[in-house]
Amino acid sequence: MSLQPISFYQTGTFTVGNRLLAPEDRSVQANMQRTNSLNSGHRACQGCGEALGARYAIDAAMIASKNQLIAANATGCLEVFSTPYPETSWQIPWIHSLFGNAAAVATGIAAAIKIKKQKGQGGDTRVVAQGGDGGTTDIGFGCLSGMFERNDDVLYICYDNGGYMNTGVQRSSATPSSARTATTMPLGPEPGNPFGQGKFVPAIAMAHEIPYVATATVADLRDLEYKVTRAMGMRGARYIHILVPCPLGWGTASHDTIRIARLAKETGIFPVFEAEHGEVKSALAIRRPLPVEDYLRPQKRFAHLFGKNPAVETIARIQAQADKNIRRYGLLETETR
Repeated sequence: MSLQPISFYQTGTFTVGNRLLAPEDRSVQANMQRTNSLNSGHRACQGCGEALGARYAIDAAMIASKNQLIAANATGCLEVFSTPYPETSWQIPWIHSLFGNAAAVATGIAAAIKIKKQKGQGGDTRVVAQGGDGGTTDIGFGCLSGMFERNDDVLYICYDNGGYMNTGVQRSSATPSSARTATTMPLGPEPGNPFGQGKFVPAIAMAHEIPYVATATVADLRDLEYKVTRAMGMRGARYIHILVPCPLGWGTASHDTIRIARLAKETGIFPVFEAEHGEVKSALAIRRPLPVEDYLRPQKRFAHLFGKNPAVETIARIQAQADKNIRRYGLLETETR
């Protein structure tokens, strides 16, 4: 069960991780011993949710693995802004894979580590694969499914910003319905990304019945760190899908990244839960569900829904998607498992 015993309102501060708490109650990011695995100096946009997500996740994984970690990274925003040749912001063993084979590369690393251990030549080094939604839900989907089916000992982390942001904000299979991108323009009778397309990879991962599947957002730091730590405590294939708002592609203010991520969870647009062997075990509860309009309005990619003639029917369809998530994953506080 995902627990967050400390709330910001209890400490009177919004400092990341609550540094005013006793050391044993602080988050990884508030701990002076954190590894800063993704260090400063990278070239991410201001307010980049992916940079935050990767920093939070990999620092937590490093502590959980006692700093014995190797990462395979798919091509994409995270790779491009963190490793402009000949520089790097990574302070861990880090391998750049192709766009679509991060899961396969990570599987090979894990296999090599296993053989070395059998020969008494290596320690207990753990493996993480990471990529954006393009390299995960689209181009790398076959390799990822193979990793799940074989139950390879890899934690795969997807940083979902809902499109191919690095190459010009094109649609991916994680782009939400009605969203504007460079390839789904707000034109025609149903402007933006068509309804009925795309895929929700956490549900597909659950269908593989792998040991652990979880979703998280950059708005809930402790929940994210908890899930990474939990996943690193297991063996076999594990998958964590993190929502990481993109100010550039979403058309949001750089200072609103955390707020937008929180609204995605509070409206039910992005369900936050964890599952084991194909069954949902817990969900991050929503006290009072907010209307999806609160989430859509601050984003320019949905601006065409709120013009002189608001697209009431389209907004209602998006609301229905959120309501379905709330029912399917038991997201209301009274329904939480």
